[in-house]
Amino acid sequence: MVARMSTETGELPKEIRDGVAAGVLRRNAAENIASSLAKSDSQFDAAVVSELLNGAEWQELNDRFYKKLAFGTGGLRGRTIGKIVTRAERGKPTDLGRPEFPCVGTNAMNYENVARATQGLVGYVKQWCEKQGRTGRAKIAIAHDTRHFSNEFANLAAKTAANDGCDAVVFPGPRSTPELSFAVRYLNADAGVVITASHNPPYDNGYKVYFNDGAQVVEPHASGIIGQVNAAGENGAISRGVRGEIRELGDEVDTAYMDRLKTLVLDPELFTKARDLKIVYTPIHGTGSVIIKPMLTRLGIHFVVVPEQDHFDGRFPTVKSPNPENAEALKLGIELALREKADVVIGTDPDCDRMGVAFRTRAGEMKLLSGNQTGSLLTWYRIKTLFDQGILNSGNAAHAVIIKTFVTTDLQKVIADKFGVRCVETLTGFKYIGAKLGKYENKLKMGGEYRQLSERETRQLRLEESAYYIFGGEESYGYSGADFVRDKDGNGATIMFCEVAAYAKASDRTIDELLDLIYSEFGYFEEKSESLVFEGADGAEKIRRLLGSYDEEPPREILGSTVTSMRNFEKQVICDSEGDEVPKEKMLIFELDDKTRIAVRGSGTEPKIKYYLFGQHRPKEGTLSKDELAAAKREVHQRLDVLWDALKKDAHRRLESK
Repeated sequence: MVARMSTETGELPKEIRDGVAAGVLRRNAAENIASSLAKSDSQFDAAVVSELLNGAEWQELNDRFYKKLAFGTGGLRGRTIGKIVTRAERGKPTDLGRPEFPCVGTNAMNYENVARATQGLVGYVKQWCEKQGRTGRAKIAIAHDTRHFSNEFANLAAKTAANDGCDAVVFPGPRSTPELSFAVRYLNADAGVVITASHNPPYDNGYKVYFNDGAQVVEPHASGIIGQVNAAGENGAISRGVRGEIRELGDEVDTAYMDRLKTLVLDPELFTKARDLKIVYTPIHGTGSVIIKPMLTRLGIHFVVVPEQDHFDGRFPTVKSPNPENAEALKLGIELALREKADVVIGTDPDCDRMGVAFRTRAGEMKLLSGNQTGSLLTWYRIKTLFDQGILNSGNAAHAVIIKTFVTTDLQKVIADKFGVRCVETLTGFKYIGAKLGKYENKLKMGGEYRQLSERETRQLRLEESAYYIFGGEESYGYSGADFVRDKDGNGATIMFCEVAAYAKASDRTIDELLDLIYSEFGYFEEKSESLVFEGADGAEKIRRLLGSYDEEPPREILGSTVTSMRNFEKQVICDSEGDEVPKEKMLIFELDDKTRIAVRGSGTEPKIKYYLFGQHRPKEGTLSKDELAAAKREVHQRLDVLWDALKKDAHRRLESK
């Protein structure tokens, strides 16, 4: 058993000192190991560390302890199962072969970090309520997905919140992230937490925080919560005061949420006209089945579910990654669609905030849509239909808005512009779209009654006094079509896309034929999203160096095209189309003289640096003919492939030169 650090001298145990001296254990990891051992109330952490030390598993120790798992602006995310699972962590056999205990480490998603995050969140929420003159206990809504330890972490969060004087309302089983967002607003909670790592690998988990508007926290709440979390970690538990209550929800939130989801359908008669439309759906072992299956039944849509993936399983055993952005995740759905002769395959990730789509071509093959293509179809259909129905017109279109991220296709902006609808661009992350929706709500003169009004009533108010939100999305398969949810919503996206599919079916078009119709009118746009992955402590340093190099040594020319502009979102003051200043972020966007754009940013949730490439071919006048469109597709696609090869080579050169 490794010796504990001396609390009197602060001296590191010999085994740890030897690892540092040999250069195999990072100094910061050694300090965090020693600090953990000094304050641990049990022998469990020491047993885990001893086993790793005895096995000379230095990389594992570095990865687990090189830093403290940071509570960022969205919460926590990290490994809950180590690359190496020790005997102590494995413990007794559990369902699905999961270790009995989560990963030990300051940089791990475990009980200690969940408790610390909850203590900090509760501390901030209570202070905020006091400043607002609120009486009574604060209330936090808590949900969890189907991942390993999600249920245990959610229960711990609820108990910690109650112990620290806050009421907690919890769902009786797994629920999606967007339903948690809805629940915060519906229940008038002061904050919300969902235990999820979205589409990350099975060994990860996370802790995602929402404020009282149902959106992920932004400033000034983000910094306030981070400060409280850090204080809880340094000083132990906050003052507990009067104990709060824990209440388990019934089906009231599910029912209310489904009632609102139904209003996303703009033309319900399409499902009757396209009665032979057939959908294959897969929740990929996640929460989507809870709401999507009854909603599709309620709307009268003919669908089948992939049976192998229609059960909760945190291993996600039928896929390499539970991410509907990846073709492999929809493989079983596509195979079922081919057997069933279905028109569309829809898949949602474990917490059901993202949605991926495949469709049947005229030749009977199944093809995938990109996130940009799906979002563009939804943007075009929803704007067009609202104009066809007379809800939008030339007199009020300027009060309607779509919102997209800077790294989402410009096709959506071109569509909005042609209809006279505003397009607002935000940073990546639906919290920024949520913040915009909060701004529009705050412009209304009616105050807190807004949430109780029907969608028809709120639409009229927004068109008269503020901004009517038609649609929002990001290229990474996240979409929303109303502001009763303040995050991306795989449940709502599924319903909206089923309507687009019904429209195509009723028009005797396939999905790609409908997309070509849009390209012909607005121009051909293609995007390529790629990334370079650098895992662990060393990888984090490489990401930092590579991002910094683009700032210190920006490219002047790429493949013979001059870089005509560069926007540095970390150092420049950049305002959106409404005049609001865009928050600072480590992202750069380059534009070339051939109108190609390149965006580079670090991922906020995964160990990678992301590259976004944008190409386009616009008609000089009129529309693109069939032959012109085919030629444009070939030319733009080839250009982006060559560009990515050049960027990869340049990235490796930059790392080698540092």
